[in-house]
Amino acid sequence: MRAGIARANASRCLAERGVRAGVANTNVIRSDGERGVRVGIARANVIRSDGERGSGTVMAVALGLVVMICMAAALMLAQAAAMAQRAATAADLAALAGADAARVLTAGDPCVVASETAARHGASLSDCAVSGGEIVDVRTQLARGTVFGTATARSRAGPPP
Repeated sequence: MRAGIARANASRCLAERGVRAGVANTNVIRSDGERGVRVGIARANVIRSDGERGSGTVMAVALGLVVMICMAAALMLAQAAAMAQRAATAADLAALAGADAARVLTAGDPCVVASETAARHGASLSDCAVSGGEIVDVRTQLARGTVFGTATARSRAGPPP
């Protein structure tokens, strides 16, 4: 009976403060003259705030969305970097092939040879110029674009110094 009284007193005390409460186990001590005697464990109300209920879930979802957005941005930037590297490789190889044709190491027109080489690497030749008879300057553009646009590159090749 005393346990029920202790629980009621705890509930009333919390209710006076205007706080909603949950339930937890507490020790109940009965006063028996001069000394306290442990009677057992009773259930008493504990302070619990309902205003923050579910906020952990919202924070976890928000954190998950931020991580996913960051990962998507990182993947798009990595794709753009890879495409730029492919365009640069195609431009370098096209310029070298065109320079070989300009120095008559291979047969053909330097710009045609450069265009064929760029096409083999998935790029198109957007500009080609031969200067000084042996120096070839090319601009390439990849056939496939990315989210950020089409990757382009410029390269220049000629005889060794």
